[in-house]
Amino acid sequence: MKPILIIEDEHALAAALAAICRRLGCEALLCSSGQRALDELARGEFALAVLDIGLPDMSGLAVLEQMRFRAPQLPALIITAHANLENAVAAKQLGASAYLVKPLDLHEVQETLRQLLSAAPPAPAPPRDSLAQLVGAAPAMQRSFVEIAHACATDAPVLITGPTGTGKTLTARVIHANGARRAAPFVTLHCSALPETLLESELFGHEKNSFTGAGAARAGHIERAQGGTLFLDEIADISPAIQAKLLRFVEERTFTRIGGREDLRVDLRLITATNKNLRDEVRAGRFREDLYYRLHVLEIALPSLHERAADVPALAASFLATLAPDRHAQLSPAAAELLQRHTWPGNVRELRNVLEHAIAVSNGGVILPQHLPRAFRDLAESAAPAGQPLEAALGPWLQHKLAAGASYREMHDELEALALRHLLAHFGGKPTVLARETKMNRVTLRRKCRLLGEPPPAE
Repeated sequence: MKPILIIEDEHALAAALAAICRRLGCEALLCSSGQRALDELARGEFALAVLDIGLPDMSGLAVLEQMRFRAPQLPALIITAHANLENAVAAKQLGASAYLVKPLDLHEVQETLRQLLSAAPPAPAPPRDSLAQLVGAAPAMQRSFVEIAHACATDAPVLITGPTGTGKTLTARVIHANGARRAAPFVTLHCSALPETLLESELFGHEKNSFTGAGAARAGHIERAQGGTLFLDEIADISPAIQAKLLRFVEERTFTRIGGREDLRVDLRLITATNKNLRDEVRAGRFREDLYYRLHVLEIALPSLHERAADVPALAASFLATLAPDRHAQLSPAAAELLQRHTWPGNVRELRNVLEHAIAVSNGGVILPQHLPRAFRDLAESAAPAGQPLEAALGPWLQHKLAAGASYREMHDELEALALRHLLAHFGGKPTVLARETKMNRVTLRRKCRLLGEPPPAE
């Protein structure tokens, strides 16, 4: 059997992967850099490649992209310590056969390699498109990213589950934008927002004079989604009668408008979402079991924000960049710590609303606890023991930065920049007063602002 190419710069992990290869009856060739791996690919043939995204000389995704030109049918297992949606989708679109997140379960690695060695080689995937922004590094969200990547690579029906406000509509848009139907329409219908008669008309359309007020024939959302994606949100809330009509469409791809006699055929991809447990709805007799299995080909389970509290600072930074792109707004460590302590019953949607409030009531570039809604301000009064507020707030901030791979210099510079912004705001934006009250030389103040990328304060 041809050898397995292992591209991994962590010596201990590379050795463990090589041992797994030997147990599977294969030799392993170890490469600690992307360029070395590409050189080896130019010289020989391999059964498959195991590729880490984080390499010392280049991104593993760049290696995978070049690998597709040199060995387009070579199966590839991608491993990474910092999974995110963009990496997962990019790996899938570049033809990766599997995607695993560190810390690795070596039994899972062995079984994955066994399956890849016995499977037919994958076909090269189309070039990747731009991604909508879904942010998160917590393990619960990384699992969702892998599920989303699978959904982007197929045309099968998808069921998105998760509490209200977790980003189900955004996830559906991401799947459509990175799937084969991206050039066709993306049509959304919120099923819980309409009464049954109106929902049926909106979904299937109606013929002229089919009911009172139907003065003209009208195409429904199914017809409007021809060739593209139909996203039905809160699918658990549709009535049994509409469930029956939807089942017929899912099975046969045909339907009839209200008041019509002609069967219409539409080709589309169906994505549904719910904040309820559809299995429980089936057991309770409120949702058809046959329809459930038709919709539940792929499931993406989105975690609540409380389950991934470590992602709050990254999500907040993304929202602030969108809500106030010209202000370069950032959370103060104390504000970030308060946000992470909140339970977030409204999930990501609630976080966005809180930050919209903060942007509206703040003037400078730093979001302080007093800029948050009243519930957070009340929490701030008991946020840390007396005499230790900075220590209590700084810990979570440093943990987030370390997890993101920030250097000491980067953390130092960001803290100093935050301090300067806060002090300038405190002294009314007057650098002369700031320098005098803090016993700082004015020239030094200007130099620090330039080094930290801050605009020199105006006199």
